[in-house]
Amino acid sequence: MTNTTGVRPAELYIDGKWRTGNGEHVVTVGPATGSEVAQSPSADAGQVDAALRAARAAFDGGEWSRLGPTDRRTLLYRLADLMQENREELVRIAAIELGTPVSTAPTLHVDLPAKYFRWFGDAALRGPGEGYEQPMPLDHDPITTSGMLLRQPVGVVGAVVAYNVPVMMSAYKLGGALAAGCSAVLVTSPKSVLLTEAFVRLVDRAGFPRGAVNYVFGPPGTTSAVVGSPMVDMVTFTGSPAVGTKILQLAAPNLTKTVLELGGKSPNIVLPGADLAKVVGPSALRFTRNSGQACGATTRTFVPRTSLDEYVARSAEFLSTLTVGDPFDADTVLGPLSSAEHLSTVQGFLSRAESDGAAFAVGGSRPGGALAGGFYLEPTLVTGIGNGAEIAQEELFAPVGVVIPYDDVDDAILLANDVKYALNANIWGPTPTAIEFARRVRSGTVTINGGGGMRPDAPWGGPGASGIGREGGDEGFREFFEIKHIQWPL
Repeated sequence: MTNTTGVRPAELYIDGKWRTGNGEHVVTVGPATGSEVAQSPSADAGQVDAALRAARAAFDGGEWSRLGPTDRRTLLYRLADLMQENREELVRIAAIELGTPVSTAPTLHVDLPAKYFRWFGDAALRGPGEGYEQPMPLDHDPITTSGMLLRQPVGVVGAVVAYNVPVMMSAYKLGGALAAGCSAVLVTSPKSVLLTEAFVRLVDRAGFPRGAVNYVFGPPGTTSAVVGSPMVDMVTFTGSPAVGTKILQLAAPNLTKTVLELGGKSPNIVLPGADLAKVVGPSALRFTRNSGQACGATTRTFVPRTSLDEYVARSAEFLSTLTVGDPFDADTVLGPLSSAEHLSTVQGFLSRAESDGAAFAVGGSRPGGALAGGFYLEPTLVTGIGNGAEIAQEELFAPVGVVIPYDDVDDAILLANDVKYALNANIWGPTPTAIEFARRVRSGTVTINGGGGMRPDAPWGGPGASGIGREGGDEGFREFFEIKHIQWPL
C-alpha cells in the first residue's frame, strides 16, 4: 500500500522565497488509506497580502515586467523540461495525496501540463491570435486618422485551482498568464497542497523572476483574500458553480475580470446504428477515469430505447473488469475519491436515487477488504431513472454514470441539452450524422466517436453553469490581455 516516506509539509512561495505558513494547519489525509500524511501551516492574512504585493510589484516595474516574449518562452519551456525530469516524484506525490493511480498520473499530472506550458511558450512569441499589435484601416470621418490596437497583459492574476488535476489547471492558468506577461498568485485547494507545492518548486528552479509566481493556500478565507483584493486585475477559477458564484460576488466590488470553469454533467449520445461493442468500453472509461473526478466526464449516456438492455448489460460487464485498488499498483484503474466527506456526499446521491426507484446495474457500494480504510467507490452504472432525476442533473465528481433511453434523434437532442451545464459532450455514430447532431448540442466541446487527445490549441469551457470565458487555445490566451486603441491624425 501507499508509501509516504519523505513526504513533508507544504510551504508557501512568496516573492521568490519559500516560507513556512503562519496560519492554521492544513491536514493532508491520504485517500487510499484514510491516514494522515502531513500537516502544512497555511498562509495568514499578512502572508497573503505579501504575495499580492509581490505580484503587483513584479508586474508594475520589477524584473519580470521587463522580460520580452522570447524570455518568457524560454522560461516556460524550461519549466516543462523540469516537470518531465521530475516526473517520477510528481507521480508519487499525486498517488499519495490525490490517490491518482500510477497508470494515469503521468499523463494527467505531468505530460499534459508540460505540453500546455510549451504551447503557451510558443504563444508568448506569436501573441494572442491577432498578435500584440494590429494596424487599423484609415478612417476619414471627420478627419483622416490612422491607428492601431495593442494587446497588453491584464496585470496581476489570481489563479484558483481545484484539487483533482491542480498541475493541469495551473498550466491553463499560469501558462496563459505568464506567456502574456502577467504576474500571478496561485491558490490551491487544501486537498492538493503537496502536489501543487512540488510543482511550484519547479517553477522556482526554472528561474522566473521574483514575484512573477506566488503560491499560497489555506482555508476559504485565503481564496477570498486573493479574489477580493483590489491588487488583482483578473481572477481565473476552476471549481463548483456554488463556489464560482461566491468568486463573482467577491470580485464584484472591484469589478475584477473573472474567468470561471465550473464543471459539467456532460452527455454521451449513442446514435442509432452505432456499434455497441465498440462504444461501451470507451464510454465507461470516460466517466470513470481519475475516479470520475473530472469536470468533462461524460456521465449521462443516452441510447436508443431498443438498445437499452444490451447497452446496460455490456456496460455492467465491462465496468466489473476495472480494477479498483492501491494507486501504486500498476494494474489499478480506479483509485479512491478525494476525501471521506466527498465519498459521503456521493453515497448520499446514490442512496436518494435508490430510494426514488433507481437500480444499479453494477457497483453502488464501497469495496471491502484491504481497501476498506480508503475512500473508494466501485464504478457504478445507474438505470431506471429519467433525465430529470437529481443524479442525472447534478455533478457527482465520482465514477458514477447514468443510462437513459430515448425514442428518436430529436428526443436525444432535447435530453442532452436539458441540463444546466454545457461543458462537454460526446457522440457515437456515423461521422456525417454525428457532426450534424453536434451542431445542435449546447456544449463548449463536442467530440465524435471519442475524438482525440487534449489539444492546447483548442479552447475549453462552456455556457450556462459551466462558467464564463475560456481556457486554452488562442481564445483562452486572449483572456489574459486588455485591448488598447491608439489613434493619430494624418
